[in-house]
Amino acid sequence: MSSKSIAHSDKIDSILKRFSEVGDAMAQGPSGDEFVRLSKEYAELEPVAETARQLRATLAEAEDLKGMTDDPEMGEMAREELAELEERIPRLENRLRMLLLPRDEADDRSVILEVRAGTGGDEAALFAGDLLRMYQRYAQSRGWKLEILSASESERGGYKEIVAAIKGAGAFARLKFESGVHRVQRVPETEAQGRIHTSAATVAVLPEAEDVDIQIDEKDLRIDVFRASGPGGQSVNTTDSAVRITHLPTGIVVSQQDEKSQHKNKAKAMKVLRARLYEMERRKQMEERSEQRRGQIGSGDRSERIRTYNFPQGRVTDHRINLTLYKLPQIMEGEGLDELIEALITEDQAARLAAQDDDGGR
Repeated sequence: MSSKSIAHSDKIDSILKRFSEVGDAMAQGPSGDEFVRLSKEYAELEPVAETARQLRATLAEAEDLKGMTDDPEMGEMAREELAELEERIPRLENRLRMLLLPRDEADDRSVILEVRAGTGGDEAALFAGDLLRMYQRYAQSRGWKLEILSASESERGGYKEIVAAIKGAGAFARLKFESGVHRVQRVPETEAQGRIHTSAATVAVLPEAEDVDIQIDEKDLRIDVFRASGPGGQSVNTTDSAVRITHLPTGIVVSQQDEKSQHKNKAKAMKVLRARLYEMERRKQMEERSEQRRGQIGSGDRSERIRTYNFPQGRVTDHRINLTLYKLPQIMEGEGLDELIEALITEDQAARLAAQDDDGGR
C-alpha cells in the first residue's frame, strides 16, 4: 500500500471523522463518566489523527513542489525542499502504519508475575530469586509498584515459587514477552571444581483482570483452608489461615498463605485465579483470530526457552530474536532490561506489519 493510499484510505477518513466528533462531544461539557469515556477515546485516536494529517499535508506540499521544479527562478529551491519532504514521507508513513496495528487490549494493564524454579535444584531457586530482584528493580525504575502476593522460599535461599503483582500503566505491554523459560549458566558457590552448571526458572506474565472481565461462579470453586508452613514444612501459623482455591471447570489451583488473615489470603488467591482465567480466555481468542499468532514474537508458552544468562561470559542471549548483549550485570540490575524489551517490541511490530502486508492489508 502506498503512502498516498494509506493517508487517504477509507479507514483514515473514518478515524479523522470520529476524532472530530469526539472532540465536539467533549466541548459540550458531558457528565463525569461520559467525559472519562470520551477522553480515553480521544487520547487513543489523537496520535493516528495527527500523524495522518501531517502525512496528508506533507504529500500535498510535495505535489505542489513537483509542479515548481522546472521553474527557472524557484526550481532549485523547490527541488531542495522536495528532497527533504521525500525523506520525511516514509517516516510518517511507517509511523502511521505502526499506529494502525491492532492494539492488545491488555497492554495498559498491571500484571501478575509468576516465577518458578525449574531444573537445577537449589541453583534454580537462587536464580528465580535473581529474576525477581531484576523485575523489582525494573519496576522501580519505571515508577511501578511491586507487591509480593505469595512466596515459597528455598531452604538455601531464593524461591521455589513466587507470585507478585506489578501495578503500573502499561506494565503488561513491556513485560509480556518475559513469559517462558529463562536459563542460567554459572558456577555455583558450592562448586569446588569451578564447573559451570545450567539451571532454569519459568516466568509467566499475566495481565491483571478486573471483576468485570471474568465472572467466577462460587459453585465452580472448591476452597480448602489449612495451616501455613514455611521452608522445610515447619508451621508458621497456629490457625488455618492458608487458602487453596481450585477452579473446578479448568482444574487451576491457587494457594495463598502469606497473610495471617484467611480473608486476605482468599482475596489474593482470587486475584491470581482471575488473572489466569483471563489470560486463558485471551489466548483462546488470539488463537481463533490468528492461528496462534504466527507473526508475533514467541507464543508466551511457559515451556518455550526464551533467554540464556551466561555469567562467566557476562552475556545475555534472547533466542527468539537472536540478540546477544554483553551487559549481564546491568540487565540483572534491571537498568539494562529496557534494551532487550525494546528490541522484542520492535521485532514484534515488524513481524505484525509483515503479516498484515501478506494479508493484503486486511
